Amino acid sequence: MSENLKLQVVHYPEPVLRKRAKELPEVDDAVRETVKSMFVTMYEDKGVGLAAPQVGLRQRILVINPTGDPDQAEEELALINPTLIDRAGETTSMEEGCLSFPGIYAAVDRPDRCTVRAQLPDGSEFEREFEGFISRVIQHEYDHLEGVLLVDRMSPAEKVRNKALLEELIEDYKDRKAN
Repeated sequence: MSENLKLQVVHYPEPVLRKRAKELPEVDDAVRETVKSMFVTMYEDKGVGLAAPQVGLRQRILVINPTGDPDQAEEELALINPTLIDRAGETTSMEEGCLSFPGIYAAVDRPDRCTVRAQLPDGSEFEREFEGFISRVIQHEYDHLEGVLLVDRMSPAEKVRNKALLEELIEDYKDRKAN
């Protein structure tokens, strides 16, 4: 993978993470290049999903590969201007991590299925229902497009358990802004 394609993952509480991402007017070469760079970044940071706000872009793009393995490119999915049109099924709890919250994990309740409508990198329309782990990853990344973060999905007990790490991220952010 080319190092020049790698973007920088931003960490909580970076303000762009709280802003709703903006729809893209068209799927063009620039969008496709962003998608490629997002996959490079996701793999190098050992993720299974990444949303554009996590790399400082207020764009409605998310990329996923539930295997997290760049050698399994057939599992890759890039969604542009996605909309979650339905969430259904049993609500299950599963521990989630987030590249914008390094080292922090929390049990998050989500419906087992979701239906998403989006555009693909080739510009075609896409609509499909997902279930299980891939549905969870899509819902997590979609939250980022809406400005909803892992900390917002934590129970009060999870917030207490992760308090020191959350405070450390806030301090790191303040230090970066001061310099």
